[in-house]
Amino acid sequence: MAAKKLNIKDKYRLLTRDLDWEFSYQDRNKAFPFEEFEGIKITDWSKWEDPFRLTMDAYWKYQAEKERKLYAIFDAFAQNNGQLNISDPRYVNALKIFLTGVSPLEYQAFQGFAHTGRQFGGVGARVACQMQSIDELRHVQTQVHAMSHYNKFFDGLQDWSHMHDRVWYLSVPKSFFNDARAAGPFEFMVAIGFSFEYVLTNLLFVPFMSGAAYNGDMATVTFGFSAQSDEARHMTLGLEVIKFLLEQHEDNVPIVQKWIDKWFWRGTRLLTIVSMMMDYMLPNKVMSWKEAWEVYFEEAGGALFKDLARYGIRMPKYADIIEKEKEHVSHQAWWTFYTHGHAAGFHTWIPTDEELDWLSEKYPETFDKYYRPRWELAKEMEAKGERFYTKALPQLCTTCQIPMLFTEMDNPTQISYRDSIYKGDRYHFCSDGCKDIFDDEPEKFVQSWLPVHQIFQGNCGGPGVEDILRDYYQMNVGVDNMDIKGSPDEERWKKWKGVA
Repeated sequence: MAAKKLNIKDKYRLLTRDLDWEFSYQDRNKAFPFEEFEGIKITDWSKWEDPFRLTMDAYWKYQAEKERKLYAIFDAFAQNNGQLNISDPRYVNALKIFLTGVSPLEYQAFQGFAHTGRQFGGVGARVACQMQSIDELRHVQTQVHAMSHYNKFFDGLQDWSHMHDRVWYLSVPKSFFNDARAAGPFEFMVAIGFSFEYVLTNLLFVPFMSGAAYNGDMATVTFGFSAQSDEARHMTLGLEVIKFLLEQHEDNVPIVQKWIDKWFWRGTRLLTIVSMMMDYMLPNKVMSWKEAWEVYFEEAGGALFKDLARYGIRMPKYADIIEKEKEHVSHQAWWTFYTHGHAAGFHTWIPTDEELDWLSEKYPETFDKYYRPRWELAKEMEAKGERFYTKALPQLCTTCQIPMLFTEMDNPTQISYRDSIYKGDRYHFCSDGCKDIFDDEPEKFVQSWLPVHQIFQGNCGGPGVEDILRDYYQMNVGVDNMDIKGSPDEERWKKWKGVA
């Protein structure tokens, strides 16, 4: 008699239940040593359910088909000189930020989910983490391959992994994932699986992929579409993790709420660089950061937290502050990079008159009052040959490692500054959110590797900024950094396009 063909549900049950084993002669707690130390209580792992019920044979078949289509488009993009179709050479600087700041995080996610999945006693959660780990590895590979074509024609893309490890502003995304990976397995899942993948991922990927489409970059658009079905599974896993933990035991609720508060704040601080890209770096703009925040968090996130309220979960702490900061963070971030353009691995510029008008339209309450006058002054100085560069190194927040560029929301002309004293040493913070995170885990954050501190201690190469850029960061000084105007990137672009 022919063997009965199993349906998806039966296959998934065999994979995630019948492959597990009972511990007869070893202590189960020794096999999963990290499962209990965070204080999370799991009463029944069998309650874990993956709505996708994805099995390994289906996974490989599905991903292989996507790979074939994706790399065919990459080949066509290269063969047809796709770099000539982008809107403006300024756009490539957004790719430089993505490749050095975001793609390495995909690799950290691959490592993090592989490690985390091993720590769970429930086999369903282990399988889900294994598949997401493989997804994240695929994502970094496809992103690097998509952008490798630009490395043949533009500067600043040649040493992205080295730059991620060493360049001062890239310590912000790196420290974010280092913090998550140094946490326990359940906090990692709340940090990355829920707070980042579910609550905030649309604010990262949708603007980047839409921006690529608006600016003629079909290679980047294609890897975004290829990853989108994976991201849908990741978002579902993040939501499943939260609901599973909250339904397992009532004692889990305050622990999960604390993690949501922490990682929402850390995630929004990390997305400052996305806000800057959306408002200033895209020649053809999709929407403002303010509009994106309203659509993808205030509306979508608001509905999510209303749903979680039945478990006792409230909106993240300081969400009201972020709602006010949406008017300011992109302008404050781009001004900081403009004034430190000589020390950045991408080009900076003053917005055109049309772009300034667009910003005035999108930020009617704040831009003309606080930020347009700065850019008008910067234009006057540059016209006189006095382009402004900050000579000093910025003070950094101990928690998020972003320069102290944010302002008080009730007085946007005043820099926001907080501090804490721990064992006789004073630590500095950009906000109440970052101070709260430090005060809860001071033993962890006193170990922060702050680039400015390390430079002053002589741990980053020679004594001057140029020595550090050249020897420690391995930048091509005067080529990878400085203004877009007159750069080799711009000159090559004009030559290709036949523009005088």
